[in-house]
Amino acid sequence: MADEAENAGHGDDAHGGLEAGLEVAIGTDHGATDAAGMPQLDIGTFDNQVFWLVLTLVAIYFVLAKVALPRISAVIAERQGTLTNDLATAEDLKRQATEAEESYNTALANARAEASKIAQETREEIQAQLQVEIDKADAQIAAQTAEGEARIAEIEAGAVATAEEVARDVAAEIVRALGPGNDVDTAAVASAVANRVRG
Repeated sequence: MADEAENAGHGDDAHGGLEAGLEVAIGTDHGATDAAGMPQLDIGTFDNQVFWLVLTLVAIYFVLAKVALPRISAVIAERQGTLTNDLATAEDLKRQATEAEESYNTALANARAEASKIAQETREEIQAQLQVEIDKADAQIAAQTAEGEARIAEIEAGAVATAEEVARDVAAEIVRALGPGNDVDTAAVASAVANRVRG
């Protein structure tokens, strides 16, 4: 029992000594931390911090220069190429539209000239046909006029002959009426009537 009590006493002493040692260590660390302040402001670690800062900046630079910037440049170049192609396509379409408008205006002018030419030719053809018909009508009218004049001359000649005959008969009757029993000189009456009729 005595041994057990002695061992228990030694255990308590060891445990107490361990606790005391821990408290001293912890107290020392707190004191060191309180004395140093923020680790970033510790002058003793500036060289290390500067080294890692430079290394980090160099790494960022290489990442940007080798990965990010080439991609950004490629995207910008692609957009610039697309913009240039779009502008070239727009200029080409504008040129085609201008050429199409010029072709349309030329075709329209040609169509108007052709229509005017066709109208002029049609007018000339109609005028020629009309002149032919007029000439034919004039010829028919002239022929009918000549025929009419011939018939009128024939009628006039017949009328004159009839008038002379009637005048001879009337003159002979008048002579007989004036001088009963007188012989009528037919030849003399006919000559007198002919002279009178012909003026």
